[in-house]
Amino acid sequence: MGASADCMVGVFAKAPRAGYVKTRLIPLLGPDGACVLHARLLAHALRTVSAAAIGPLELWCLPTITDPALQQAAALEGASLLDQGDGSLGKRMQRAFASTLLREPRCILLGADCPSLTVQDLRMAAAALDKYDAVLTPAEDGGYVLIGLQRGPQLALARLFDGIAWSTETVLQATRERFRELQLRWHELPTRWDVDRPEDYHRLVREMPALANRAASPDRPGRW
Repeated sequence: MGASADCMVGVFAKAPRAGYVKTRLIPLLGPDGACVLHARLLAHALRTVSAAAIGPLELWCLPTITDPALQQAAALEGASLLDQGDGSLGKRMQRAFASTLLREPRCILLGADCPSLTVQDLRMAAAALDKYDAVLTPAEDGGYVLIGLQRGPQLALARLFDGIAWSTETVLQATRERFRELQLRWHELPTRWDVDRPEDYHRLVREMPALANRAASPDRPGRW
């Protein structure tokens, strides 16, 4: 992918444990069903990043890289495993960017629950970081599903991520305001939707039924 092939991509994910993931979907799917869905979405996210081929892939794990399911998911796509560590989402993202941008000039972070994010989206995000300081993929719920940053002397990670009301509809607008305050040039990609609430799951059933199917694949154990 030209100059963008040196763009590290990090996927943030929790270990697929019943009762620990997709808690807002437990009333609809039950703890086991929500867990299986989370694992399927994670596998899909890792496959999409691998197919984009824009740079090395890292899986940032919560609570720990020692979780067998996360290790298996990473191994299937050749991803390196790293611990997210403690703290708020902002603190963990700040830590991931600080670590990655010491090693690579560009870094993209995304969650594991946005099946609408495409290979082309990732390639456009990496290409945008050739021209801009930052890139965002807005989410329909007022947050964002992808953020990318380019290494630069003006990049103040603490100011960028501190004090954001995470998991609210104000995240995107607050992040835009931080970009303006820090005088960062950024580019926004088309808005996407993620899977957090029952209505999101019903949309997944309509638009991507193969991912919504809760049966594990018998020929690929561990790959949902």
